[in-house]
Amino acid sequence: MDDKPSPGTVNESSELLFSFGVIADIQYANLEDGYNYQGNRRRYYRHSLLHLQGAIEHWNKERILPCCVLQLGDIIDGYNAQYKASEKSLELVMNVFQMLKVPVHHTWGNHEFYNFSRDYLTNSKLNTKYLEDQIVHHPGTVTSGNYYAYHFVPFPKFRFILLDAYDLSVLGVDQSSPKYQQCLKMLREHNPNLELNSPQGELFL
Repeated sequence: MDDKPSPGTVNESSELLFSFGVIADIQYANLEDGYNYQGNRRRYYRHSLLHLQGAIEHWNKERILPCCVLQLGDIIDGYNAQYKASEKSLELVMNVFQMLKVPVHHTWGNHEFYNFSRDYLTNSKLNTKYLEDQIVHHPGTVTSGNYYAYHFVPFPKFRFILLDAYDLSVLGVDQSSPKYQQCLKMLREHNPNLELNSPQGELFL
């Protein structure tokens, strides 16, 4: 029987090139436990800070530190906006992230936009675009400053690309702007629900 590992398999003799941490959907709020939108999954709003602290302690204790951590969005829960606690909750979570010994790259999810405008996020600590790799753009490239996306190389021949998943969205956009009307039209064309935030009957590809 052939004991050779298949391509891509990590074994004891494999050389570690680099590592990175990933965390998503912290969704902190100073609230009692609740449930998700569908009501079938419990959410531990207040307890989520302990999970974040545990993850950071683990990363900080690694023999070889990860090169960075990717925070994939929904750092605080949308309920914070209802209780006017968005800024305070964000500050609490960001203070925990300060314990981390490596850089953290933040992406923005829908809960960021339930709490803040795009302009606010652009000028907040959740904007880590300053960590991007500086490259010379092609002369014909037309860039827009109104989106949040960048890339960086954590290790030679590896490139991470952080995309702005809500560049075309009704969330975080001034309702009087042409872009909001464009996004609302698109949303109504593809979402048959009266409640446009409802995923019922939607097809996700």
